[in-house]
Amino acid sequence: MLTERQLATYRNDGFLVIPGVFSNSEIAELRRVTDEFVENSAKIAANDEIYDLEDTHSAAEPRVRRIKAPHAHHPAYARASRHPAVVAILEELWGSVRFDTGKLNMKSAGFGAPIEWHQDWAFYPHTNDDLAAVGIMLDDFTPENGPMLMIPGSHLGPVRDHHGPDGKFCGAVDPEATGIDFAGAVPCLGKAGAITIHHVRLVHGSATNFSGAERRFLLYQYRAADAWPLLGFKDGIETFDSLLLAGEPTLEPRLAPVPVRLPLPPAGNQGSIYENQRTTGRRFFEPAAERPVAAE
Repeated sequence: MLTERQLATYRNDGFLVIPGVFSNSEIAELRRVTDEFVENSAKIAANDEIYDLEDTHSAAEPRVRRIKAPHAHHPAYARASRHPAVVAILEELWGSVRFDTGKLNMKSAGFGAPIEWHQDWAFYPHTNDDLAAVGIMLDDFTPENGPMLMIPGSHLGPVRDHHGPDGKFCGAVDPEATGIDFAGAVPCLGKAGAITIHHVRLVHGSATNFSGAERRFLLYQYRAADAWPLLGFKDGIETFDSLLLAGEPTLEPRLAPVPVRLPLPPAGNQGSIYENQRTTGRRFFEPAAERPVAAE
């Protein structure tokens, strides 16, 4: 499904945007289900095993910034995580595909929270780096509504320090210490139904949604069958192998000479990347509270 040009772009830049992978009917179903989850969040007052809530969440105005592991909570999300086109694309990249986990990041109009610069690799290093996240655009992604921002080619560089001033993992780099030119960041833009694929070592982030338009992004993590998590897999080999979507299981992890920095000691705030990043003491992206909301 990938052209030679797309394969070369992924190898060189570390990410792709592919339009039209999900049909209008598939996106409509995912939106409907998501609306139901947001409506039901009105009954929840604090973060739990399903919801990560905006600080301004209330019963009167339910505001969700993340649905955790959505594939475990609704069959529509589970189907999306195993979409045949997504599996086929990843199989072209690696030859085998194993599912990991997922989340639905939601930037609601006018207040959707930012995510500071980071590498996914910092959270879950493996024996090799044939890992990627696939993002499904449930809405049109524009420059104004907080799209994911990529630093092209950064997946070929070092693993950055994601520890805070207290020495604990915080899930964000210090933008002033990296030497990265963030002015060269490329936004991932597209229509609903498009997907993004980004390499696990790519430096990326996203700004606050200051627009009047929703930005809902369903993200799933995948890895090659011979990529094994360095921090272990607590649910056992049978469950690990049940996540295989293409290829054959193996008891021989492929060891690649890739840079690794363990996410230890663990973050002081657990729960999600939003909570992890609270302790950074540094901020690149402007939060919603510091700027007036754009008019509808």
